Amino acid sequence: MKPQILISAATASSGKTFLAMGLLRALKKRGMNVQPYKCGPDFIDSQQLSIAADCESVNLDAWMSSSHHVQHLFNKYGEQADACVIEGTGGLYDGYRRMQGSTIEMSNLLNLPVVLLINARLAGYSVAPMIYGFKHFYTGVRLAGVIFNQISSPAHYAHLREACADTGVDCLGYLPMMEGIKLPPKHSVISVANRRSLNEQADQIAEQLEKTIDINRMLSRCNRNFPCPYTLPYSSDMEDDSLVLPLRKIKIAVARDPAFNFTYRENLARLAKWGNITYFSPLYGYELPEADLIYLPGGYPELFARQLHRRYKMMEALKEYAERGGKILAEGGGMVFLGRSLKSKENGTAYSMSNILPIDFTMPATPRLQSGYRKTNFEEMELKGYEFRYTSIQEDETPSTCRKSIITNLKGTEDLMPFYRYKNVLASHSHWYWGDKDLLRWWE
Repeated sequence: MKPQILISAATASSGKTFLAMGLLRALKKRGMNVQPYKCGPDFIDSQQLSIAADCESVNLDAWMSSSHHVQHLFNKYGEQADACVIEGTGGLYDGYRRMQGSTIEMSNLLNLPVVLLINARLAGYSVAPMIYGFKHFYTGVRLAGVIFNQISSPAHYAHLREACADTGVDCLGYLPMMEGIKLPPKHSVISVANRRSLNEQADQIAEQLEKTIDINRMLSRCNRNFPCPYTLPYSSDMEDDSLVLPLRKIKIAVARDPAFNFTYRENLARLAKWGNITYFSPLYGYELPEADLIYLPGGYPELFARQLHRRYKMMEALKEYAERGGKILAEGGGMVFLGRSLKSKENGTAYSMSNILPIDFTMPATPRLQSGYRKTNFEEMELKGYEFRYTSIQEDETPSTCRKSIITNLKGTEDLMPFYRYKNVLASHSHWYWGDKDLLRWWE
């Protein structure tokens, strides 16, 4: 038995990440070992949860991987924890197709009750029918209680508490308006300054939670048997011992710095099964590590175009490595680093990149987020992932030695950004989840 708290909300942008960060920090201050999780593919929220808990967060996504694999991850990483805190995605019932991929689906998959957060800034007793609807809309929902955000006064909270009482749902407390608390925008990086700010904010929210939220009652209401039971029929294909390992440990170099840091924890865990990982920085480093495989994960290289351009020695070594058949996997911003050039402004300087792929990248004058689930079939293997980008591309129209695989969205519509293969370089603007895949098969 241990507390397993799934935080969801009535709508997106209600303050789930604030609440999750504050709760993680509050439990940590109580001396508890807490494991954070993020429902869905989001990298930014997951990084912020990691900072608050001082423990790396795990993404749980039942579209990018199987239900059994999600349950396996939850059990694997929560085993040594005193409590598990899971931040949902969007509103409680918001999925990529009705409730598919929603937080309520994750609640049922992991057998967890839901703590529902409601932004009540402009609401009063009228939240009663809202709570009643969330409670009765779906018979499979289990509400552990409600927490209100953006409360202006004790009188305001009294109306909301009465609404909970009249709908038969526990009121676990509230968060007042905290104007000084503001998370960094999505199109930014976790710099040293941002990390310091996030740590300070986690402390402030935790201090407030101890005053206005009944944390002990929440822990009691969310105390459940652990591990979660596997859905039947059970499949063991996600277990670590099912992985076919190479005859020798290979050398793996992974880019990690403020420009390249969008990684799924289980992807790195899978790489560690194949070989010895060395981390390097394209942004600050000068030498490319000796490696059998180089992984360039996503990030925001457009925020560092000028600095990356100055690392010409690193880029020359990367191009030489690619030309002699070296294995490279690049995703999102990692693919940008392999292109010919990158403009951080639409009419600005085109900074030279590694010149491995015949593609130029540009940051539009009005950045528009391109995001969503993506799927492709490569070398007879189905890949699923998530695209999250602001840059646009201008591809070379001259003949190229690159092979391309079509990438589609959830509707089956072809995406404008294909999956590229040049020699042993694999690259796409999607971030693939391969924590349950045999990655080395891609180069056979």
